[in-house]
Amino acid sequence: MTGYTTDEPIYALATPFSPSALAVVRTSGNDSIALVSSVFKGRLKDRPSSSAVHGWIVDKEGKKVDEVVAVVYGRGHGYTGEEAVEIMCHGSLPVIRKVSSTLEEAGFRRALKGEFTYRAFIHGRMDLTEAEAVEELVSAKGERSREDALSRLSGSIRKEAEKARDEIVQILASLEVQLDYGEDEIPEEWIFPKERVERIIERLERIRSTYSSSRLYSQGAKVVLAGRTNAGKSSLFNALLKENRAIVSDTEGTTRDYIEAQVEMEGIPVRLFDTAGLRDSGDDIEKEGIRRSEELMDSADLLVHVLSPEDEKIEEKRDRTIFVHSKSDIAESEGISFSSLTGDGISSVVEAIVSYLTKESRGAEDVPVIESERQERKLGETVEALKEAEQNSNESVDIIALFFQSALSSLSELTGETTSDDILEVLFSSFCLGK
Repeated sequence: MTGYTTDEPIYALATPFSPSALAVVRTSGNDSIALVSSVFKGRLKDRPSSSAVHGWIVDKEGKKVDEVVAVVYGRGHGYTGEEAVEIMCHGSLPVIRKVSSTLEEAGFRRALKGEFTYRAFIHGRMDLTEAEAVEELVSAKGERSREDALSRLSGSIRKEAEKARDEIVQILASLEVQLDYGEDEIPEEWIFPKERVERIIERLERIRSTYSSSRLYSQGAKVVLAGRTNAGKSSLFNALLKENRAIVSDTEGTTRDYIEAQVEMEGIPVRLFDTAGLRDSGDDIEKEGIRRSEELMDSADLLVHVLSPEDEKIEEKRDRTIFVHSKSDIAESEGISFSSLTGDGISSVVEAIVSYLTKESRGAEDVPVIESERQERKLGETVEALKEAEQNSNESVDIIALFFQSALSSLSELTGETTSDDILEVLFSSFCLGK
């Protein structure tokens, strides 16, 4: 692999490089404690793992750099499983720069992206699915996404892979008995374990099916509010955000361009757009705003078409559209309706949006959720190999065994037991610094 090593002491800033009250600088690798001790005024050596020590970082001339707290981890402890020290210093940019340069002078190399997690994986602190969960947890955009990533970090995917692997190994063991005997010596006829294999396939398929729905919670959805001028789009926009972002006015054409905001709806990160009102206009600026709104509508995951009591019934509609009626405080309407004045019906609008966005999600409450395309692919390869074994159940046992071995190989790649260095490098290089 290019750059990644396990024999050099490394360091990296684990918090954003921006002014703050505190910053955390991580170190890891052989002799980390001794190297930090050489630039630390205080006693770090011979401390129990996880000990926090107050002291000073000093430069090579013995001048104080910053007052810090250092946490010591012995080999086999901490995030990477290596000897490590985490330094909590003040978060000004000059302090961060000086602490970093002092560590380099002491013998540390600046870590590459994902190198800490790479070392944790190499040292057996986590499997590949748990390593992926680290970055997924860091980049989580909503509560549901956070919970799913935390479940994967706790080993939910690894445990499922182990169960499937144990089942397949047992089947292969029974096949090996057949292979170890000659045709005239086979103790009894081997019968393909159809029900057993189908149970494994069904379980893995259910886990695999969570990929599409999990992306909704991790990457979010684009929801566009549309309708004619003064239909109540901006009022609904403000009500969903619970703040006055869009200007609300009785004057037609007030919203001349789209407005975008981020909001979370039942764990789903939603990019919400308020658009220019749809109407014929001679104003060039307003016409451009309407054109941009039309483009947004075409690319939306969901179009929420807002209708006022004055609107005529719309027979024709775009795909991915739900209709909601505004001003329910002055007029009754069939279907979903709301009043921005009283707040009535806003929860129903949210419910309708969430229901639409999740309508294709399959129920998978009792299986872990995956977010990684790589995991989805490896699960698919495992399932395909098992299906081929089933389809070729009338073939010789040595041929059937090859399919089961292929399934095991895909499961091993899923958890990282067998994975090429090139794949590992691509995966870990997408991580942030300090992880």
